[in-house]
Amino acid sequence: MTQRELSIAFQTDKRARDYINLAKLADQYDFDAVTVYCDAPYHPSFGPLLLMAPHISKARIGPAGLSPSRLHPLDIAAGTALLADLAPERVYLGLVRGGWLAEHGIRELTPPILAMRESIDIIRNLLAGESAACAGNVFQIAEHVRAPYPLPTTKIPLQIGTWGPQMAALAGETADELKIGGSANPDVIPVIADFIAAGEARAGRPRGTVNIVIGAVSVVDDDREAARWMARKAVSLYMPIVSKLDTTLSIDPDLMKRVGAHVKAGEDEQAARLIPDDILDRFLFAGAPADVIAQCERLYDAGAQRIELGTPHGVKQAATGINLIGKQVIPALKAWRQP
Repeated sequence: MTQRELSIAFQTDKRARDYINLAKLADQYDFDAVTVYCDAPYHPSFGPLLLMAPHISKARIGPAGLSPSRLHPLDIAAGTALLADLAPERVYLGLVRGGWLAEHGIRELTPPILAMRESIDIIRNLLAGESAACAGNVFQIAEHVRAPYPLPTTKIPLQIGTWGPQMAALAGETADELKIGGSANPDVIPVIADFIAAGEARAGRPRGTVNIVIGAVSVVDDDREAARWMARKAVSLYMPIVSKLDTTLSIDPDLMKRVGAHVKAGEDEQAARLIPDDILDRFLFAGAPADVIAQCERLYDAGAQRIELGTPHGVKQAATGINLIGKQVIPALKAWRQP
């Protein structure tokens, strides 16, 4: 059996001391990675990661993910190098096209595939101590531009977050991981794997070179029904969007319209009541530890290399859910996660 991984992810909406406390808590358990998001208008990823890094001794850390439309590749490279100085050989970089950019007045770089390809080249060249020179269609950087700061001692692994076939193929060419965000659906994994394989073949890489990461909202509590009710409210915010991305789902479009209408009206509870159990489990991790263990096993069996359990983790406090994950979910998945 191929070794699988489990990671934990946090929204960047916290006080400085809370990032530090969560890092210390996560470090008590055998997580393979600790991730923070980079959703507008929350804190950008590097600030929280720099606060957390000194308190994480084992896990990889990184953002999932940064959009070059929001943060220039020069700045992404610089932030990554500084983070790697705090956590040598344990940093990874997650890049995404970016969602909901227009709502926040952010203009997306176009064409998006080319923008991502040029961004990857610029970042990698800088972190390797080479010129960032780029005379591309999206970026223009002078030949003399090089990193003026200390560089990582090892190559930084790259993750690309996407649902799209073209961006997934680019991941197949260039990345180490691809993350499917906002999903706990085993059926989508082989679909994305085929998208990735097209890029792997183009680059002469064996199929399966790029690992698949899948992650979503998680709510874990001994009170199963309380956890699932909170999860219903959380998933109603993004389910209408993700349901359009996941072609394996068969969901009544009228149901999604009704859920979306309640969300826009600020009626979270009415939206949550519309979501059936079988649909809920395709979008997030919710329930008692046994529920989450079973979900993870299905995803590993479908081909996920890493599962990422995202915010908010607990019903009332994140720490409650994180402790349940650490004490019950991680040990139960030991057989999957051994070399």
